[in-house]
Amino acid sequence: MSLNPFPNALTGHVALITGGAGGIGSAISQTLAQAGAIVVITYNNDVVKANTLLETLPGEDHAVVQASVTDSVSLGRLADFIVERYGRLDILVNNAGITTPVPHDDLDALTDEWIDRIFQTNWRGPFAMIRACKTLLMADKGGLIINISSFAAQTGIGSNVAYCASKAAIDSLTRSLARALAPKVRVVSVAPGLVLGDYASRFDPAFIQGQTNATPMGRLGVPDDVAKTVLALATTLTFTTGSVIPVDGGRGVA
Repeated sequence: MSLNPFPNALTGHVALITGGAGGIGSAISQTLAQAGAIVVITYNNDVVKANTLLETLPGEDHAVVQASVTDSVSLGRLADFIVERYGRLDILVNNAGITTPVPHDDLDALTDEWIDRIFQTNWRGPFAMIRACKTLLMADKGGLIINISSFAAQTGIGSNVAYCASKAAIDSLTRSLARALAPKVRVVSVAPGLVLGDYASRFDPAFIQGQTNATPMGRLGVPDDVAKTVLALATTLTFTTGSVIPVDGGRGVA
């Protein structure tokens, strides 16, 4: 993790990161905490992983909360927790997501069950999280929502057809809510390409090399690339809303 160029820029701010203990989520949590934010991390199943991350975050008063983005009741409880403990929410990062590898031409392998799971988690989940936190985010000077999308939304190239479509839907959600919640709340999509980490490690090395060769910047992204983009949106790109920010090394246009 590189040094944070804005070590105190978010002091006093509260940031909620769904799926905050994953590879990209961990980097975002660390980066925002380094900038002074109080970080609330949600997890679905792995409490040990979430608490391990919590112990490494700089600063004080961070929290870990179990909350599934597919359970609107638990998201309501999460919002209540934030109200009671902090009384504010400045940044929401919708990072939680799922997928499974299915060849795009194998229509039978992409089952109804997987399609429903992907859209429930990747689209309905962020919408439900925003709905639960809307009042908090619109209070005082307003807040920032960052939806973690994917270059798959634009290219149609990704782990499966439903995943690509779910991320395209997220970008549409970003545009709709940027208009609907303005001027109090900004809404932005951050769209990484393939990011090195646990998920990418499952692929054949030849595939990874092929993706690297196809990336104009000559390398694949790492979680820190995404985290720096989130930080920039929270600290310096403050006139940006309704946009999709690519973090793919040019892969989306190659």
